Amino acid sequence: IYTVAASLPLLFSILWAGHKIHCSEMLISNTLRLHTIFSSNMWQWSLLSVLVFAAFLVKLPMFSVHLWLPKAHVEAPVAGSMVLAAILLKLGGYGILRFFQYFNFIPLYSCTILFSISMWGGMITSIICFRQVDLKSLIAYSSIGHMSLMLAGAFSNSSWGWSGALILMLSHGFCSSALFALANYTYEKTQTRSLLLNKGMLMFLPSLAMWWFLFCIINMAAPPSINLLGEIMIFPAVIFSSPYCLVPLAFMSFFSALYSMYLFTAIHHGGSPKFIKPFGLIKSPTFLLLFLHWAPANLLILKGELVSIWI
Repeated sequence: IYTVAASLPLLFSILWAGHKIHCSEMLISNTLRLHTIFSSNMWQWSLLSVLVFAAFLVKLPMFSVHLWLPKAHVEAPVAGSMVLAAILLKLGGYGILRFFQYFNFIPLYSCTILFSISMWGGMITSIICFRQVDLKSLIAYSSIGHMSLMLAGAFSNSSWGWSGALILMLSHGFCSSALFALANYTYEKTQTRSLLLNKGMLMFLPSLAMWWFLFCIINMAAPPSINLLGEIMIFPAVIFSSPYCLVPLAFMSFFSALYSMYLFTAIHHGGSPKFIKPFGLIKSPTFLLLFLHWAPANLLILKGELVSIWI
């Protein structure tokens, strides 16, 4: 209901713009034509841009309209969480990049407000991650932080920012989907997602601990993951757009590494609870699934232009 209600303004704005220019074909209704029609009334242009981007900001989600995401992840089964994190969230980012070419003339104050909310919101959600005791909830809030950084790159109005946003979306899709799969595997063994109860997994599941470590370092943008390439491209674009964003950007990068290490150490170190019984071996399909997430997230950095070539 939350996302459908946010999509209604997008449908209204598409019908409104189609009525104004008598065409709904995206290849024909280019930026110049839209701006020529609405330039006489900047209020209409501002309203149209807000209505269009509101649906994508909710689906991304942007901080302040993100409350549905942790709830959805906690209640959803593992397949739903993986598809939601890897594909559905990226539709919001893709929609922003796709429609941005038709709204190059977004009013400066609107772009500045969204830019500021994404930066400071990403820092706040990174801090919120340290308050989570549920595995899936922590991963969901980390997704909001990464998507906030992607949104800042998209609204930096530079080709580097757009390319970095696209790369960050792709890398986050591989990483977050695998983290939700790992959280489910851990839950199947211990029957709990609590960080307070899942302890000492390094002794019980050493092979799974290796995959936890590999994806936690991808989550913190450590080399050689493609996540690093995305952040390298977004950081200068964001700082060039506004030097004041250096502070939240630095905190986001620091907290991202901090809660990723916290996620790994909280599960695998410490004394194991007495209610945990010895586990069986991890099956081969599990390792295949995790490898198919890990390989593109690390090997695509060798050919990063394949990801951002359309920008």
